[in-house]
Amino acid sequence: MMGLYHEDSRKLQDRFDTRRVADRIEERIVHDRIDDDDRAFIEARDMFFIATVDENGQPQCSYKGGEPGFVRVLDERTIAFPIYNGNGMYLTAGNVLATQKVGLLFIDFEGRKRIRLNGVASIDDGDPLLAEYPEAQLMVRVTATEVFPNCPRYIHEYRLVAHSRFVPRSECQTPVPAWKHSEWAQDVLPENDPALDPGREVIPRG
Repeated sequence: MMGLYHEDSRKLQDRFDTRRVADRIEERIVHDRIDDDDRAFIEARDMFFIATVDENGQPQCSYKGGEPGFVRVLDERTIAFPIYNGNGMYLTAGNVLATQKVGLLFIDFEGRKRIRLNGVASIDDGDPLLAEYPEAQLMVRVTATEVFPNCPRYIHEYRLVAHSRFVPRSECQTPVPAWKHSEWAQDVLPENDPALDPGREVIPRG
């Protein structure tokens, strides 16, 4: 595993006299395997944030949500998650194809805990897991390079009210977001977009 810190990280650590504690954290807490506690935490989450970068170094950060367990831990080094129908920009998936570099942040707002997972991502159109996720367009697999918890002290405590109705489920038809029926969007939707089905329920948010 490559070192977690680069020259500019080190400059700031030296400026604020945190190099010793940073080294201890890397030594004791940062690992390149997903242990049983990590697995349980990740697979219990219903959302995460993902950072990616394109070939020019331009970053993107995205929120991904689903039913609890939509992120699967396949083994001690690998996780997988689906890409569902979205706004058609494919900023995250495009960056995965371009550079493969990803950083994921999993947060439990009720339990006030978080885990970071950095790694190398890939997308395979023939991924067998696609068949297990209703309406998934792509599957992303990430090989972990660094896995570590973060200090939880700045996590605000929130409570879940309801899961989004837009998350695809095998037992019901997924509604269409109202913005896809807006005048500016109707004539540019993909030919197979669910919003073109007149029988679909349309809701502003789920």
